Amino acid sequence: MKTFTLTTAIDYANGSPHIGHAYEKVLSDVICRHRRLQGDEVYFLTGLDEHGQKVQMSARKQGIEPQEFCDNVAGQFQRLCSELLISNDDFIRTTEPRHKDVVRGILQQLFDKGEIYQAEYSGFYSPRQEQFLQEKDKVDGKWPEIFGEVIEITEKNYFFKLSQYQDWLIDFLKTQEDFIFPRFRQKQVLEFLKEPLNDLCISRPKERLEWGIPLPFDEDYVTYVWFDALTNYISAPGYGDGTGDFEKRWPADFHVIGKDILVPPHAVYWPIMLKASGIELPRHLLVHGWWNLSGQKMSKSAGNIVDPFELAEKFGADSLRYFFIREMTVGQDSDFTTEQFLTRYTDDLGNDLGNLLSRLLNMGGRYCEGGTIPAATVNEEPEQELRKLWNETHPEVQERFEQFQFHNGLDKTFAFIRAINRYAEIRAPWKLAKSEDPADKAKLETSLATMAEGLRLACVLLTPVMPGVAEKTLGLLGTDAVTAYAGNLDWDYRLEGKTLGEKTILFPRPQSES
Repeated sequence: MKTFTLTTAIDYANGSPHIGHAYEKVLSDVICRHRRLQGDEVYFLTGLDEHGQKVQMSARKQGIEPQEFCDNVAGQFQRLCSELLISNDDFIRTTEPRHKDVVRGILQQLFDKGEIYQAEYSGFYSPRQEQFLQEKDKVDGKWPEIFGEVIEITEKNYFFKLSQYQDWLIDFLKTQEDFIFPRFRQKQVLEFLKEPLNDLCISRPKERLEWGIPLPFDEDYVTYVWFDALTNYISAPGYGDGTGDFEKRWPADFHVIGKDILVPPHAVYWPIMLKASGIELPRHLLVHGWWNLSGQKMSKSAGNIVDPFELAEKFGADSLRYFFIREMTVGQDSDFTTEQFLTRYTDDLGNDLGNLLSRLLNMGGRYCEGGTIPAATVNEEPEQELRKLWNETHPEVQERFEQFQFHNGLDKTFAFIRAINRYAEIRAPWKLAKSEDPADKAKLETSLATMAEGLRLACVLLTPVMPGVAEKTLGLLGTDAVTAYAGNLDWDYRLEGKTLGEKTILFPRPQSES
């Protein structure tokens, strides 16, 4: 049985994590948690790209070795995964021997097949972007600021015969119309491929760049970027290690990447590299948009980076995860504002979900003997309507999740949570508790049992997005975290007799609002 495999772009070890890194990992984690709940065996890979000129230069500025520099940055990204509850199965670092061995093996194979050759290159080079440039890269006759200082160089390097695969790639993309999600991104790739491809420079001389993987056929050169960075997708799952893991884990079902690295790295270089190596292509690329701040792309140079650690520490990892997934339509850009974040935190999480749990725990402790959830013995219109809504909600939510419409799925989930709160208003347990009528006592007990059951079911749907909050809430309802959808989506009042936990505020109000 093949494993469901998802890989993310590996982050570059030249800066601290920002919410763009955090979003990609959270989105990937939600997909993987959803698949695990469906019963799939999942392999979820993320990691760090640690070689290159920028890393070498940054390490020298700090007066330390590149490996020490990378170790420090890797610690930050691994901490990001931990603090945001990312359930990755592996974290690949491109300085690891298991990765270097695969890179050198593939390069040697392609060199032996005549797919790699040496030639002299004369032209323009951007040290900032570690990229050779052409005249067509100029805008109004000038090099864009993104390239920094551009220099002219002449040197020998090794090249991969990328251009000879251009027609094959065009045909592949035209016949595999769902290779890239969303589909309009595939059209962008085909538009890019209307221009002839150049062969790909894959090396740098050691005299200019030492921090890289030496070419197996010429130790005076190191591998440059793409045959190093992109190869992580197959080195980590175990390509060529003889364990059989690779055959289970590959091809990847989804590569999750940002739109800025779709063309050419992931949609041109990587498919062609795999084709030339005789390795199956990933099944799909899932391309997400950018988080902007007041309409501008976040970047270190613009000084508008939002720190995910700060947000998670102040509001909780689950709150940040919820905002990411609720606010952004997968594949589109979205704007981050503190005001919108606080609105989601206060209204959706605090007033809807948090208030529901608080009311239930408060009333359960006051009105239920021993704080145990009572039996539901009344089945009137309010109960029937809420159950009917649940039976409509959970299939729709799961369908939205399958289509990566997580924002819509969360919208429907919180509509159901608000319906539970409305049910509480209709039944008004606080009024029923004052009555001495046995019929009202039955309604009181039923209302609390129904609120508890509705909240339990909502937590099942929230588990992929808010795993910490879902587990904590279920614990306060006297039950365990869910590990599968199967058997947990039925309205069956299974919480009867369970003991409610202590009063808890899931989403404390920010101090500035208190």
